[in-house]
Amino acid sequence: MKRVVIATRRSRLALWQAEHVKQRLEALHGGLAVELLPLSTRGDEILDRRLDQAGGKGLFVKELENALAERRADLAVHSMKDVPADLPPGFILAAIMAREDARDAFVSNNHENINEMKAGSVVGTSSLRRAAQIAQRHPRLEMKLLRGNVETRLAKLDRGEYDAIILAVAGLVRLGLAARIRSRLDVDDSLPAPGQGALGIECLDGRGEVASLLDPLNDPATARCVQAERGVSRALGGSCAVPLGAYAELTGAGLRLRALVASLDGQRIARADCRGADPAAVAADAVAELHRHGAAEILSALGT
Repeated sequence: MKRVVIATRRSRLALWQAEHVKQRLEALHGGLAVELLPLSTRGDEILDRRLDQAGGKGLFVKELENALAERRADLAVHSMKDVPADLPPGFILAAIMAREDARDAFVSNNHENINEMKAGSVVGTSSLRRAAQIAQRHPRLEMKLLRGNVETRLAKLDRGEYDAIILAVAGLVRLGLAARIRSRLDVDDSLPAPGQGALGIECLDGRGEVASLLDPLNDPATARCVQAERGVSRALGGSCAVPLGAYAELTGAGLRLRALVASLDGQRIARADCRGADPAAVAADAVAELHRHGAAEILSALGT
């Protein structure tokens, strides 16, 4: 192949991610020309509702997948936390790149960390997962919906609409905004979303020429961890409507996988902490442990 087109969302973070992949591909494959195809997605356009009320994670990827299916693009770059647990038939994740910091970031102009915030302080997030975990540990804080791209969310904080906001560390770092981070939340305090901090590259199944170009970008360690995390999400019907976290890390030759599922108000949280060598097996163990701690009842109450 002499020319490759990358489908991407139009946000500055998405364009940074696509440009990062473009530069890596051009450095790896001499003579390869890589172009970006920026697209607007429904997930970017609907800003007045929670994602689960608007249609879920697929809102961020469907237009990009349409471009792949119509051969307007050869590959699409995604934040893995935005990718549904099951891809549509005919699509594959050809590469999962080395992970950035997977933790959540506490961002505030007036507070060093979440523990020092006064009762009634307003914390902004679009994530049910983040909101539930914060509600459990800090019940006196007020959670408020926060949608939009990173710059829009920071602008709302700076206008005083929120006392603090919670964002992904990875996005802030990639945009050169790490200085806005006042503290990084420990994974035991705010368990990340499955795939958080990792970039995934999607293409059509059967396009071996594209997959071979992408193979050097795949990071096997990150791929194993993300596979385990997404296994939990898949088994529990993980979507934007379910406050679900999963985070895996390598421990020697094996994996440690922590997972949780929570009620919307954080009053009920089932947790799992499992170890094993095989990503699928350790995910199955974590799901079984979550069910032993009441996950089915929590999911039933959520209507899933």
